[in-house]
Amino acid sequence: MRHDWPLIEREDIGHFKVFHMVKDTRRHPTKGSLHHFYQLQSQDWVNVIPLTHDDEVVLVRQFRAGLSETTVEIPGGLVDPGESPVTAALRELREETGYEAEQAEELGWVHPNPALFDNRTYTYLARGARKAGEQKLDSGEAIEILTVPLAEIPAWIKEGKITHSLVISGFYRLFMERHVQV
Repeated sequence: MRHDWPLIEREDIGHFKVFHMVKDTRRHPTKGSLHHFYQLQSQDWVNVIPLTHDDEVVLVRQFRAGLSETTVEIPGGLVDPGESPVTAALRELREETGYEAEQAEELGWVHPNPALFDNRTYTYLARGARKAGEQKLDSGEAIEILTVPLAEIPAWIKEGKITHSLVISGFYRLFMERHVQV
């Protein structure tokens, strides 16, 4: 079976703060009919799991407009144009928490939502994270910092205290693929 859907036309819908929207008209690979698809084009995203010398994870609690709720996550954000994902991860760690780490190890990447988005989310582990200053938040951010022992993270996920799929994916990479003991 053919899986490619040839692009017939692309229409620019608009540029927004964190993404660009286009409407693609594509031909069905077997039926030949035309279908419209909406795509959100975005810079890549990063998440960073900051781990202190005491094996505590630095987490952030922040309001998420999509849910109209506050969620618990790991620091993260957009990769700026011309910036490497690892540089973005360490920058977001400093900005959102005031913590720093000398280096970060890539745990892997995922497509955050391939039904809509064209980008990747990279997750990094920043060992030896330490408080080095104050937060430098964007005007639309209000972030509370909390630390939780790494050993408690699986329970936090199971109990629904951490629900963000990209954060859970990052912890999966840490625990399962890297065989980190908790």
